[in-house]
Amino acid sequence: MSENHHVLLLDFTDRAACRAAFDEAVHLPGLHQSAIVERLTDGTLDFPASQVRGAGAPTVGGGVVGGLAGLLGGPIGALLGWAAGTVIGNAAESWRDHEGGAALIVLSEEVDEGHCVLVLDLAEASPEPADDLAARHGVTLRRLPAAELAERVKAARRAAE
Repeated sequence: MSENHHVLLLDFTDRAACRAAFDEAVHLPGLHQSAIVERLTDGTLDFPASQVRGAGAPTVGGGVVGGLAGLLGGPIGALLGWAAGTVIGNAAESWRDHEGGAALIVLSEEVDEGHCVLVLDLAEASPEPADDLAARHGVTLRRLPAAELAERVKAARRAAE
């Protein structure tokens, strides 16, 4: 089966069960990032947990590549290359985090009062691992194509402008 990039939504009424599923989801194959979106009974939103697989890798990788390229200019070149590479890598990482936050805000409209939603961004080679996670916790799972969510985020940005 080919790999499919999806955003999965698992709806919980029990905060502890949602957190337990969040902890288990870290081991799902193809997981890019995960978060919990909670709407309290007074209607306010909370984002009590999130994680990004490979956080920091673009920043470190950019610094290493920049430093190696800068070696051609000697020690000062290596230092400047490392600094430039780190800044570029960090910018890429910041953009990814910004986009993830915007997606959570868009998805928060779908969280009912008193509910927690576990949001999983993953490339699925097979739906079984995520389906099994939902079944173990007795919750429904909804799959959104990642491209569809990206379009919803773009539409929300246009509407905000």
